[in-house]
Amino acid sequence: MLVIGSIILTNLIITLGERRLQEEWATQRYSELQTIGTLVTDKVSFQQFRTLIFANDERLKQYLSNPTAKQQRELQQHWQELVQNIPELLGVTLYDPQGNYKFSTASNFSKDPLSPTLLGVSRQMGGREVYTSPLEFVPIDGKLEAYQYQMAWLEKADQSSMGYIVTYNSMEQMLEAIKPAFSSNRSPMLMLDTQGLLYTGASNLAPLNNIPTSLGASLKQSYPALWREMSMNNFGQFHGEDATFVYLKLELTAQPETRREYYLLSYVRNSDIAAKFYQWQNIVIAASLILTLLAAWVILLSHMYRLQQRSRQYSIDVANGLFNSDIGFMMVNENARVISANTKAAEATLVPLDELTDRSLQRTLCLDDNRYVELMEYVNKMGQWSGDISLESINGPTLRVHVRQAPRASRGSPHLLITLEDISELIQSKQQAFINELLCDSNVAIALTDVNGKLIKMNPAFGTMMQLNGDLNHDLATLLANDLGNQWQRISSQIAMQGQWQGQILCAPKEPRSHCLQATLKGHVGADGEIDYIVCTLEQADERGLNREKRDLIPHRSVILKRLGDLENYFTSLPPQSRLSSSLLLMDINPEGMLSHMSDIDQLANRQQEVEVQLLLETPAHYQILHWQLGKIVMMLPDTDATRAHSFALNMIEKLSGNGLSEGISIGIAGYQEGQTLEQYLNNAEIALRRAKQNNEQNIGQAFTRHQ
Repeated sequence: MLVIGSIILTNLIITLGERRLQEEWATQRYSELQTIGTLVTDKVSFQQFRTLIFANDERLKQYLSNPTAKQQRELQQHWQELVQNIPELLGVTLYDPQGNYKFSTASNFSKDPLSPTLLGVSRQMGGREVYTSPLEFVPIDGKLEAYQYQMAWLEKADQSSMGYIVTYNSMEQMLEAIKPAFSSNRSPMLMLDTQGLLYTGASNLAPLNNIPTSLGASLKQSYPALWREMSMNNFGQFHGEDATFVYLKLELTAQPETRREYYLLSYVRNSDIAAKFYQWQNIVIAASLILTLLAAWVILLSHMYRLQQRSRQYSIDVANGLFNSDIGFMMVNENARVISANTKAAEATLVPLDELTDRSLQRTLCLDDNRYVELMEYVNKMGQWSGDISLESINGPTLRVHVRQAPRASRGSPHLLITLEDISELIQSKQQAFINELLCDSNVAIALTDVNGKLIKMNPAFGTMMQLNGDLNHDLATLLANDLGNQWQRISSQIAMQGQWQGQILCAPKEPRSHCLQATLKGHVGADGEIDYIVCTLEQADERGLNREKRDLIPHRSVILKRLGDLENYFTSLPPQSRLSSSLLLMDINPEGMLSHMSDIDQLANRQQEVEVQLLLETPAHYQILHWQLGKIVMMLPDTDATRAHSFALNMIEKLSGNGLSEGISIGIAGYQEGQTLEQYLNNAEIALRRAKQNNEQNIGQAFTRHQ
């Protein structure tokens, strides 16, 4: 780690140093670019001024006023001398007012007439303005050279055209005259247009990768990353793999009609930076090597000192750590005597720790002679043995024992390492599972499902009843589709809210009641408070006496709702027609004077529980009961008008009277009004209950039972 860290740190220092030097050189080169750009712009402006001087030359005016051969020769000779004395001036040409070629200095430029587009642009410009062309290429002495020409309009006194004068200026010569004072051939100066085409700066001296080496080549295609950076900014730096680039955008002419924008590009090679930094790099590497050797030497001495001082203590700690764990460990010598053990081993064998040392293995594990001999022979043959040993004879646990030979320390018999793990709880769990399986093997059909009714386990009686042949790929809603399929969602909601659901299923309409099954679905709540499992029990339904009144085979409700929110969920889930024709019954079971003292609360709670049990036995399944308050019960009666609700209330009082529970009971009945909430519904039932308490005959009152 020290060497790796030293290498990384040294490399980081060298990289940061080179990058810092790159940035300094790039900043210096950018300053040079700014100076060169200013000089180039000034040069172009001066060339425009020089073109105007050529246009106002007396010799040219004399020739235009008197175009003789002598005047032409003198003018051409004068222009030729200027071309020879000015390096960047490549030639001068005169055109007539129609744009036709007249004469020029010796040059390689075309003698074609001026294009109509160019003539139109010149006429739009004033007489003192000069048109500057974009950069173009012309072959000079066998190689291409970038140039731009400037055209001035020759006017008479009446502002009529006498012709055009065009001067050709070499951009290559202009930059060659400026650049030597600022840079070298190994860091050339390139000029590109806004499309990425190279016009000047191509060099065959150690060309750089991805940089065009021929005029007219495109930087946009050869180095897209650099060009993307340049096209988005007017100036800046770009750090490439081989060099650091600096660029600056120039505007050679500021006239809107003849705006000419170009990029000046230069670069500093990374190899040049590395060569300049080579001496410092060697110093950094040498210093890093020395510091690494010193640090390694210090670390080595420190570790040797610690190893010598702490080797014995470390060995003792390691040995103790093997035994100080949650698993029992014992070490047995070649004579099968325990020489060391930990606390867990003493607890597992029910032998005090101080008495366990020098005790025989056979006696410690309560083994008879035959089994002990077999165990030792197997260990000597195979090197290890695993099995379960019961210490029931000394009221001890059942242990999972693993015996293995330790590495031989001498020529004698090897020591044995023994691990002891108490598996009494596992044995008891298996026994309890076996007992539960025997307990479920009865004539009562029992099945365990998940919260969605998918079968998880079933007893033989359930499989026989449903003819499943051990197949668990079913669910209760499908198996009992005629009874539970259509109402499984409602049953699931009731199990989630009340814990269980009971009902009669598999009943034939024309068969006796004894052919029905009583189904009980009980939910098991997990640690998160949600239903995890459902236990389904199918039992034979109780037979009803023939003298009892025949009733529809609809299962009665087994639980009363405890929260008003549950009743509101039931109320909102009713079909609109059932809700519109429903009635709400509010029953007060508090006899006058029962709550005269706080000690009577238990008495009222017992009385209410008796009344609720009677209501469960007598109330149809589609009616919903709510334990609202102490002494008050709410019943929701869907599809029941006020007349039928009043009849049901009379019948209920008669049933309660037969059981001695009708004393002090008052009932208020309210009808549902369209658009009502459950709270408004209950308020109307309260009004009806107050009317019932004022009636001394039947103690039944109604309110809001007539529909508008």
